Amino acid sequence: MNIDQHKYYINRELSWLDFNNRVLDEVLDEKNPLLEKMKFLSITSSNLDEFFMVRVAGLEEQQAAGYLKKDHAGLSSIEQLDKISDKTHNFVNRQYSIYNKQLIPMLTKEEIRINKYNDLEGKQKKYINDYFDDIIFPILTPMAIDSGRPFPLLKNKAIYIVVSVTVRNQEHFAIIQLPKVFPRIIKIPEGLGQFSFIFAENLICANLSKIFKGNLVNSYSVFRITRSADLLFDEEDAKDLLLEIEHQVKQRKWGNPIRLEVTRGCQPALKNFLIESFSIDKKDLYYCDGPLDFTFLMDFSTAFIPKKKWVFPNHNPINPFINKDMFDEINKKDILLHFPYHSFQPVLDFLHAASQDPNVLAIKQTLYRVSSNSPVISALIKAAKNNIQVTVLVELKARFDEENNITWARTLEHAGCHVVYGLPNIKIHSKMLLIIRKEQTGIKRYVNIGTGNFNDKTAKLYTDFSLFTCREDFASDVTSLFNYLTGYTEKPILKKLVISPSFSREFFMRRINAEIDNAKAGLPARIVAVTNSLIDTRIIKQLYLASIAGVKIDLIVRGICGLKPSLKKISDNIRVVSIVGRFLEHTRVYYFSNNNKPLIYLGSADLMSRNLDRRVEVLFPIINPSLLEQVVNILNTQLKDTIKARFMKSDGTYSYYKKREFNSQEFFTTYY
Repeated sequence: MNIDQHKYYINRELSWLDFNNRVLDEVLDEKNPLLEKMKFLSITSSNLDEFFMVRVAGLEEQQAAGYLKKDHAGLSSIEQLDKISDKTHNFVNRQYSIYNKQLIPMLTKEEIRINKYNDLEGKQKKYINDYFDDIIFPILTPMAIDSGRPFPLLKNKAIYIVVSVTVRNQEHFAIIQLPKVFPRIIKIPEGLGQFSFIFAENLICANLSKIFKGNLVNSYSVFRITRSADLLFDEEDAKDLLLEIEHQVKQRKWGNPIRLEVTRGCQPALKNFLIESFSIDKKDLYYCDGPLDFTFLMDFSTAFIPKKKWVFPNHNPINPFINKDMFDEINKKDILLHFPYHSFQPVLDFLHAASQDPNVLAIKQTLYRVSSNSPVISALIKAAKNNIQVTVLVELKARFDEENNITWARTLEHAGCHVVYGLPNIKIHSKMLLIIRKEQTGIKRYVNIGTGNFNDKTAKLYTDFSLFTCREDFASDVTSLFNYLTGYTEKPILKKLVISPSFSREFFMRRINAEIDNAKAGLPARIVAVTNSLIDTRIIKQLYLASIAGVKIDLIVRGICGLKPSLKKISDNIRVVSIVGRFLEHTRVYYFSNNNKPLIYLGSADLMSRNLDRRVEVLFPIINPSLLEQVVNILNTQLKDTIKARFMKSDGTYSYYKKREFNSQEFFTTYY
């Protein structure tokens, strides 16, 4: 049977748009509180920005270069862009329909009012006019556009107002940028309800006659341009990777325009002026029936003290190791934490204890994304000041965290840490911490390795696993891997860990084939995978072959999935579910039945070509029997989810279960 046919695969970009729609569904979930609904809408907006800046920009570059090769779903770059445009226009219309018909009435009911300028009267209007005159007006810089003043270079994702003005009986255009030095949402002390606000752009538009005094304002529209933001440079030829990336990040805000958003009702003259000025295709123009850029909702949701009913019930993660010595605890047994249900504090306590322990000789760590004011960075700096040898692999190419990572890299260097800036043309995405300690029995090595970043803030929002162990074979593997990444040595042959880009793909193929052999021999055969994305064609083909052989396969894929389940004689034995809820499902878990002798690997790698072939990733086995049982129970619990899980049908669309009875995330908040 030919499983290479395009009809058996789903396009990556269209699958991602379906995922963003599932996030948007959370705004409609009646059980989600008001401010949480606002956050979900904000997330869909920031997600879409990144999608355009990276994925759509890449496809447009392919189209411009005349790249004709089709993807695994049989679509050329031109066909993908057309389908993306259709799907995204529908998505944007859905966003604004939900905002106007669902969120705004809910806010009004709770006496939270987002006013239009003309809604205000009396003291409210006087206050807001004074605010404009005293605070906003002095900052604004209208930019006229004529023969002597060409169209300005406008920043990526900034909000602007385009204005048509009659000057000496001729129509002219001008641009006003919405400055970021004052809030976009302005609170009115004596509002129409308990909480009353107005958009800064709405206030500016109401006062355009003051800005263009003596001239007639014909029309105006708020707009925003999205630009390509991928970093394009030759890493092999870069003499200093840090300086090169720093330069590229500064250039990012001036990339090629790829999307233009305007407020609905934008007059044709303004629309055509913007399209011509940005040299943008009409299909890349998006009309917004409300405020541009819903990311403001994330900040808006923190603009007042919320009522309990407006937010999720408070969740206090469990810390099983309060007032305990982490070195002693790890010596007793392997420890597995499940964030955000477990606290991230044990990781911080472990690192801080090491940073001031006179018996600790060295600390080695990879950093991909860390928080601002990171306690992880503080601990590493303290360790260096205490004459502990600290080596940190900072991945400068972590997309949209480059500036943050450059800052931390320099801070660590100045503190006396050895900082390595990753490898040319490959990202270090693994999550490893190695502590070398002098003890009575000799030198001992402690390892912390996980599926998520060393980030105290995201550990409260993302589901991830984190393993502590002092097993010698694990420690030896991690030591060899650090030496490979920081020095000149051949790729290590590891005892327990599986790494990309050298061995992960071969490992997955071998394990899937073993399940195929078991199924053909009439033995138990099952695969369960939890991953953010499944798009690698070779892995998908092998899973199809496993299904054909009779292997039972459960896939929990949060985001992109290129595989179609339930296809007759192809994927009858494959089920695909996506769980989207309060917490971002970020774990990567790979379970193989192995004839009822389960093998479970956790790690940093998704089932994508980039993770298998172009990143340094680490998969690690769960060996302790009680931890194996713990992970199996977690998998079974997630597979029982019928509230936050959607199942994929054979045509690639997703549906809720008819009986929605069990929420796995809600269960885990009380499970531990």
